[in-house]
Amino acid sequence: MSILGLIASASLVVQIVMLLLLVASVLSWVVIFQRAFVLKQAKKVRNAFEDQFWSGIDLSKLYKKLNQEGRRVEGVENIFIAGIKEFTRLRQSQHVDPDAVMEGVQRSMRVALYREEEKLDKHLGFLATVGSTSPYVGLFGTVWGIMHSFIGLADVQQATLATVAPGIAEALIATAIGLFAAIPAVIAYNRFSAASESLAAGYDNFSDEFSSILHRKLHVREGGVA
Repeated sequence: MSILGLIASASLVVQIVMLLLLVASVLSWVVIFQRAFVLKQAKKVRNAFEDQFWSGIDLSKLYKKLNQEGRRVEGVENIFIAGIKEFTRLRQSQHVDPDAVMEGVQRSMRVALYREEEKLDKHLGFLATVGSTSPYVGLFGTVWGIMHSFIGLADVQQATLATVAPGIAEALIATAIGLFAAIPAVIAYNRFSAASESLAAGYDNFSDEFSSILHRKLHVREGGVA
């Protein structure tokens, strides 16, 4: 009546269900650790970049610093680089309307923002799927195991609790494994979704603020602001 003994004596269908749930649980934990690292790194990069950006550093110097050889550009830095590159390119073009310049800059930053949001949300759908389906998959294994156990009683003239208990116990293990897979996945999904939305909102705010800065920079002329 040990756990391993019950799993070994379970029907093939129940064993397959248990195996699928264990695989899903392992993969979800891999995603949990990977997402935790990615979101932590994104938050760290955002805080470090905003400290530099709002310190009053010249934008061209900050751009060169971010693009130095061997350095990896991440998170909000990609939005900044996309905006400053498009701003510089369009500003150097002749006979380009200022409004067209800003439209191009905003469009470029918006594309970079969407890409960063996709990175933040990557694999979260898998956690949501594991969290929502694992209990039902485990329940299917339990129902199948109990059904298989009662069918086996047809050949027994006198059914006792000792006869039924092993089959029911091994079936309930499937539900337990399903909950074991689902609970961490649901908790992680909710936490990571909130963190992702917070970072995405911060990226969006930065994009708007940076767009306003470039707009003022574009309209600065000799002797004042246009």
